[in-house]
Amino acid sequence: MSEQKAAVVTPLGARDWGVLLVLCGAIFLEGIDVAMLNVALPSIRADLGLSTGSLQWVMSAYVLGYGGFMLVGGRAADLFGRRRMFVLWLAVFLVFSGLGGFATEGWMLITARFVTGVAAAFMTPAGLSIITTGFEEGPRRNKALLVYSGTAAGGFSIGLVVGGLLASVDWRWVFFAPVVLSALILLAALVLVPESPRPDRAGGRLDLAGGLTITAAILLLVVGVERAGHTSLAWTLGTVVAGLAALAAFVVIERRSPAPLVRLGIFRSGALVRANVVGLLFAAGFFGFQFLVVLYLQELRGWSALETSFAMIVIGIDAILSPVLVPGLVARFGNARLIVGGLLLASLSYALFVPVGADWTYAAMVPSLLLLGVAFSLAYGPLTIVATEGVKEEEQGLAGGLLYTSFQFGAALGLSAAATVNVAATASDSPGALLDGYRAALWVPLVAALLATLVSGSGLRRRRSAGGHVIVAGEPPAEDRTSDARTSDARTPDDRTSGLPAAP
Repeated sequence: MSEQKAAVVTPLGARDWGVLLVLCGAIFLEGIDVAMLNVALPSIRADLGLSTGSLQWVMSAYVLGYGGFMLVGGRAADLFGRRRMFVLWLAVFLVFSGLGGFATEGWMLITARFVTGVAAAFMTPAGLSIITTGFEEGPRRNKALLVYSGTAAGGFSIGLVVGGLLASVDWRWVFFAPVVLSALILLAALVLVPESPRPDRAGGRLDLAGGLTITAAILLLVVGVERAGHTSLAWTLGTVVAGLAALAAFVVIERRSPAPLVRLGIFRSGALVRANVVGLLFAAGFFGFQFLVVLYLQELRGWSALETSFAMIVIGIDAILSPVLVPGLVARFGNARLIVGGLLLASLSYALFVPVGADWTYAAMVPSLLLLGVAFSLAYGPLTIVATEGVKEEEQGLAGGLLYTSFQFGAALGLSAAATVNVAATASDSPGALLDGYRAALWVPLVAALLATLVSGSGLRRRRSAGGHVIVAGEPPAEDRTSDARTSDARTPDDRTSGLPAAP
């Protein structure tokens, strides 16, 4: 898009900002909820007397609910109304977050976290699809998505500090605080977010068979990955194989279903597939790295949870850069180049931390943490844009569900792989052995970031236009985006129903 065209774009109005702030509040809530719980886990274990295995399930239960039901949640938003799903599941999130604060047994807390994760799985893609359908594709939508992604990052960063403060008083406030925030967002949503029609009313039913098989597949795969470092190889392989079998069954069902949960033709978009694969690898590296840094600071260096939180808050610079700096960079360089640039910075961040020493000063750690914050701002928002760009309005919830499923599964994969390598490479509890384990495991996020860079870079195929200008594949000039009417007759019937560009 040229600078001249970008200059005449209508700015976001007061109503637009009102809707956007509500949706940003919800994604901020989701981020702060997860981060606060991370910091509060030691206090929860001490109070409820949980074993290490039970404590992991407090986190894993949320991941299972979130990742397992994300695709169903995304499709439900398309079929039954985005505002309706957003408001309903925000209310469920509110209730079960509060119930978690009243838990007196481990199973009660694990159950509450699972249902909270399910609520987030329905709420998050509904909120994202309200943005992608309420703001027209182009600079206005890009601006909204970048503000949205920056808020998500800010929620996680702020949650680390707030969680440390609340846990120092009483860990139950980590669950009660989101209730207050949820209630405020819910009231604002009822007032500000407009009703959204169901684009698919004629076939408005959920593909239950597809929903059951894909949920089973994701649950089994996430469990297999999450438990890989804590159980036998046979159990892990059996769980993963069962998950792959359920995934194969899902594909068969979707090919035959007249109203599929996931229209398989959506994967004909190379940009969408790349965005999801890159999102998975990027999340794997990002969460695996943070997990290892927390272990290094608390286990080896003896830092408190609150000290660790303040040390890592520098990563939260992405909350500022995403809405302020990145929109201009997207307009000038395009999403694809920005994503590759962000992934290269993430790779550099992880590489700088690999030779970590037992007595590193905080100043020595800051370059890695700061680079990671910049990398997140460059990659996360543009990935969201690319994963939803060009998708039909009635499938925006599905596109959002696919992307967040990739993020969630990537996070589980990265955490499990980093933990497994760390345990395998740690010979004893001595400081030297612990350090060797961290150094070995830090290669996991680095490899994930490098693989993501290769996948994303494959989308930077260049061709020369007649005027000699360089054009990045997948990012046509603005004038080409308005040529649908001129090219529609050249499309096949499947092209016209798939939301994909006409075949060359």
